[in-house]
Amino acid sequence: MTMNNTLFSFAAVALVVGGCAAPKPEPTAQQLDAMTQAMMKSSFSDKGIAKLDRLNQDLPQKACSSDQMPAHAVVEQIQSQALASVQWPDGGRYLGDWKSGEKIAQSGRGQTWNDAADRANGGSCYNCHQISKEELSYGTIGPSLYHYGKTRGVSDPYSAASAPILQYTWVKLWNSKAYSACSNMPRFGHEKLLTQDQLRDIMALLLDPKSPVNQ
Repeated sequence: MTMNNTLFSFAAVALVVGGCAAPKPEPTAQQLDAMTQAMMKSSFSDKGIAKLDRLNQDLPQKACSSDQMPAHAVVEQIQSQALASVQWPDGGRYLGDWKSGEKIAQSGRGQTWNDAADRANGGSCYNCHQISKEELSYGTIGPSLYHYGKTRGVSDPYSAASAPILQYTWVKLWNSKAYSACSNMPRFGHEKLLTQDQLRDIMALLLDPKSPVNQ
């Protein structure tokens, strides 16, 4: 065997051995989560009312940030904690002014870094729901809320018969995870996105028989 052939053989063996080397292991889910958190924290900074604590996930956010539903025990824990977090309306007054509620539903303003801390937020309700027939542009992530009160038999929202649906709707608006652990709906009351008065106005929009929602 010539020297050139010998060198060629050694090079071929080296390539084969190198090609058989163990591939670098893929990062685990925990490592990917840590890398994502590090990237997020390095990409954002406190600015105005938008603080870095917005990156901190609570139990439902952590449990639902996956392509797999959380375990049944975790779902029950999330829902029970969410229900316990609900603050019922002062004085038992559930309904406000549906006209103001419509304005809140239409508004998507609030919570950005250049908003004043005392500025009222909007509900962005039409981003996910059909509500009244007058609004032609709406999202479909959530179910249609048109005729919300009418289809539930709320002809007199102040009657005892209407109490269960009023309570259900208030909880849904305050902390939707009380009924669905991984709900995409904002937790308007729990996260202080809307005030009690604003929630009452949206309640009126959905349940007042005079509201365009129920016409």
